[in-house]
Amino acid sequence: MAELILVADDEPKISRLARDFLEKNGYRVTVAADGEAALASARREKPDLIILDLLLPQMDGREVCKILRRESDVPIIMLTALAEEIDQVTGLEIGADDYITKPFSPRALVARVRALLRRTRGKLGAPDLIRVGALEIDSKKYSVTFNGKLISLTPNEFKLLQLLAGQPGQTLNRAQLLEDLHGSVSSFDRSVDSHIKNLRRKLEQASGTPMIETVYGIGYRFIDIEVSNK
Repeated sequence: MAELILVADDEPKISRLARDFLEKNGYRVTVAADGEAALASARREKPDLIILDLLLPQMDGREVCKILRRESDVPIIMLTALAEEIDQVTGLEIGADDYITKPFSPRALVARVRALLRRTRGKLGAPDLIRVGALEIDSKKYSVTFNGKLISLTPNEFKLLQLLAGQPGQTLNRAQLLEDLHGSVSSFDRSVDSHIKNLRRKLEQASGTPMIETVYGIGYRFIDIEVSNK
């Protein structure tokens, strides 16, 4: 299932802009317009990441962040119109993982979300073994099999399969995949498309069924079927 992002901001235009761009990039989004609602939503819905405005009504973002940090290690990006360094430092000192100031580029916000979630997943560690039906991805052995038969993949194809199969049903855009593969992004780099084409062909030859879908204009996703990680 796609990762859930909580956007807590009292400006409807900001919330709508953030929601639209995040959803376009494959995330689920829920919104809150004040601090008390944000805290309740965080406790109830257990989001994977929170974008938290510093100046919220009812309860400000600082207080929400302090409370959440006592209860959870959920990644938090502090969103504020205040550009002074002291406010940025204060946000980080009370437990925020990152900050971005208004006005902001929606693409920059999505990039911050993507990078923070990737770092968080890295801290948790990728599973050594991912099984999708008869498909088995073994990170320790660096092997992929279907019904016990080895599928020969290049290093880039193997990494792409790990990324996609580890998040079934979630759309990963080309920028995400490029950054994970190469550590950088270029709008002219279409290598991901070539790797995906070859990976898809090899998987379908082995299994007889499509496993990777193209989400036109965005990127790719692994078909959301039953997955077990060990």
